[in-house]
Amino acid sequence: MPNRHSLQGLRVLVTRPAHQAEGLCQRIIEQGAVPLRLPTLLIEDLGQRPEVLAALARLDQYQLLIFVSPNAVQSGLAAIQAVGGLPASLRLATVGAGSARTLHEQLGRGPDLVPGQRYDSEGLLALPALQQMAGQRVLILRGEDGRALLGESLRQRGAQVDYLAVYRRRAAALPAALDAWPQNTDIITITSGEGLRMLCQMTPPTQHHRMFGLPLVVVSTRTVELARQLGFRQTALLAERASDEAIVDRLIEWADAQGHTE
Repeated sequence: MPNRHSLQGLRVLVTRPAHQAEGLCQRIIEQGAVPLRLPTLLIEDLGQRPEVLAALARLDQYQLLIFVSPNAVQSGLAAIQAVGGLPASLRLATVGAGSARTLHEQLGRGPDLVPGQRYDSEGLLALPALQQMAGQRVLILRGEDGRALLGESLRQRGAQVDYLAVYRRRAAALPAALDAWPQNTDIITITSGEGLRMLCQMTPPTQHHRMFGLPLVVVSTRTVELARQLGFRQTALLAERASDEAIVDRLIEWADAQGHTE
């Protein structure tokens, strides 16, 4: 277990959407660091749109409902409750542990299916229960423009798959007071590739050289490669999971490797 104040005095950029960042920021503070809150994305709830509600009113036609993210759980469950709730026979799956926790918090039960090791679409697809899908109807709740891998793979295994966008990501505006944020930051935390792209777009070009020299903690191998493609000079540091605890553990490992002390 990392010691308290292991990150004493370090300045950590937190780029999660504002409504999801508080837990990570509190853990960073507990370790003695200073979180710099700079959300790169805003989440727009689409769950109450008539076409979304109409689609969710037909959940009894499906055998499996997949939530791809905590945002999908939050927006999707609110809409599902508005049209009468979940059919008792419907199996639930989440791609990640964060989505599973959100499901349990909001519904009082966890998913029937969740990866045990790798928390992404590939991890979910590796579960034995999803290998033979002939005759199964699957609904995937996600954001607009999500990855196609999950649905395509399940279709190849015989399932009939539908997608439903229950939220939308939008670029956040950079506060004028933070237009030189790279000068006041020691390390960046990134929890999605889209968030990393938005960070690069919203940061003034005059600050790009400093930004691209900063270390990153990310939560997927895809984002490691994206950071390299965008021009970050240090190989991004991969957290074991997308949880707040795992991100802070990776920050501490980095600080220890740098010889940082209280």
